[in-house]
Amino acid sequence: MFKHILLPTDGSQLSELAIRRGMEFAKSVNARVTGLCVIPAFHVFTYKTEMLEDTEAEYAKDSSAHAAKNLATVTNAAKAAGVQCDTSSVISDRPYEAIIKAAEDKGCDLIMMASHGRSGMSGVLLGSETQKVLTHTGIPVLVYRESKS
Repeated sequence: MFKHILLPTDGSQLSELAIRRGMEFAKSVNARVTGLCVIPAFHVFTYKTEMLEDTEAEYAKDSSAHAAKNLATVTNAAKAAGVQCDTSSVISDRPYEAIIKAAEDKGCDLIMMASHGRSGMSGVLLGSETQKVLTHTGIPVLVYRESKS
């Protein structure tokens, strides 16, 4: 069955639920996991430098801390479940591409990720990284959706 599962995280509450369920699943099939956090690249959106809120160095520091916090959730869940785990973060403005590339580079045979379930216009405008992963990879994807019961 599955031996190496990629668990991407964006730090959201739903993502944390998916991580916990992912660890339960990994333990049940004796798989190892890799946690992944994708950090958006730094961009300057203004022509007036006095309007900048962060410098590139501050952004990198804050982003690194944010990724470390998100990945600590994965590491802690793995320790609690007794699952072998490693983590990594990458910088990319296209999270779905980074997720697929990480899965391929690390030899993952399953990607498990959360879906916020956006539909209608918000789904079209905001897009869905999960949907993009589903449509752009040949690796199986297990989508975690929170039950609304």
